[in-house]
Amino acid sequence: MKKIQFKEDMKASAQKVYSTMLGLDNIETYNQWTSEFNPTSTYEGSWEKGSKIYFIGTDENGKKGGMIAEIADNIPSQFISIRHYGILDGEKEITEGADVEKWAGGLENYTFHESDGTTTVTVEVDVTEDYLDDFSAMWPKALNKLKELAEK
Repeated sequence: MKKIQFKEDMKASAQKVYSTMLGLDNIETYNQWTSEFNPTSTYEGSWEKGSKIYFIGTDENGKKGGMIAEIADNIPSQFISIRHYGILDGEKEITEGADVEKWAGGLENYTFHESDGTTTVTVEVDVTEDYLDDFSAMWPKALNKLKELAEK
């Protein structure tokens, strides 16, 4: 896997950006910024450290799928780390095999640094080679959408 990094400055408090990103006040804010990855993107679960969480969407046939992860760390408004360890295929959880091994242990780390009313969000994501180009194109769009939502 390769680690890719993105940064975006947002004219909002770290608490507002964090809450908007995770959809804490309204899950729709999470759904809206992550729609850049999948128009039906959402999550099920908890953002508490140690919790299991599903990042899901539906495919063109309406079948649910996505990633299974654990919240490896969560320091509200400062840092969150997500460790992926499985794939959701419909209602079936797949936690071993070739498809999972490519992603297993992959991290998504988000750091929030606030200074003078602006929060810099730094995203570091482990990505497999076959998704590198797609994610490199999608992440800046997703962060721009998050910025729009957080600055409202």
